Amino acid sequence: MNHPAAEHRPTEDAPALEATGLGLKYRRRWALRDCELRLPAGRVCALVGPNGAGKSTLMALAAGLLAPTEGTVAVFGTGPGGAAALRRTAYLRQDKPLYPRFTVAETLRAGRELNPGWDQEIAERIVRLGDLPQNARVGTLTAGQRTRVALALVLGKRPDLLMLDEPLADVDPVARQELTGILMAEAAEHGTTILISSHVLAELDGVCDHVTVLRDGRIRLSGDVDDLLDDHRLVVGATEGADGTPAELARHEIVELRRTGRQATALLRPHGEIDPRWDVSRPNLEEILIAYLRTAAPQGRPPAGVGAHTAGREEVAAR
Repeated sequence: MNHPAAEHRPTEDAPALEATGLGLKYRRRWALRDCELRLPAGRVCALVGPNGAGKSTLMALAAGLLAPTEGTVAVFGTGPGGAAALRRTAYLRQDKPLYPRFTVAETLRAGRELNPGWDQEIAERIVRLGDLPQNARVGTLTAGQRTRVALALVLGKRPDLLMLDEPLADVDPVARQELTGILMAEAAEHGTTILISSHVLAELDGVCDHVTVLRDGRIRLSGDVDDLLDDHRLVVGATEGADGTPAELARHEIVELRRTGRQATALLRPHGEIDPRWDVSRPNLEEILIAYLRTAAPQGRPPAGVGAHTAGREEVAAR
């Protein structure tokens, strides 16, 4: 089935989302600072971080709902909030604002009238799979049901860039699996770039191919999932009990070092061979993300996965 939105599918080389020196300050506090991101089109990207890390702020800037204090952000090469960007993007806030007096049918009708590329089929399918009565008022629905209606709206728009802020936090496990499957199918079948934020790492397993970690308003890690798995190693070994970095690990970039008695465990990015006295294994994605979330970035060092360390590699940002 052809849709009008297919006329503006991303075909150019411009990234779906790009931020340069991006920051936003609320009075005396920086909610976001020094963000350097590049999100290639057609990816499923996870934006990971604890509550208050800056995930919602980053998405609101990309949607044009907030103006940056410093730096720039672009959507497919144009400024967010303009007509060109608005046609190609859809943003679902964490609170999922809907008109409570509208019925489900009226909500979908409004989506159809406001969006030239509207896909009624996908919108109705999402609602139908949840057994939602078309004549039910949105204000009478449960939180999970309202989430389903909100997802029907943003997917029905057929955007090129879909930004979802904690979208599945209030749905049950069965519905979460079903809706995640729909999102993945959209990415695969239509080339939709999906940016999904979460602070629940289990929600991301097998879903994303790119990831960005935010902590304290700054990016700690950004990159292709496969590349990040290749770039890190988990090492375990005996130490002499002294504080600080074990001498045999000093040449490597240590993300996190934890000690238990005379044993040390470290997540690191190796620079050359690792001392054979240490047991070496390949970490999983959750182990990498947790380590970056637990540690603060060294002063003056760019985010892992950004800059010279990965020069020539396609960089991402998940928002």
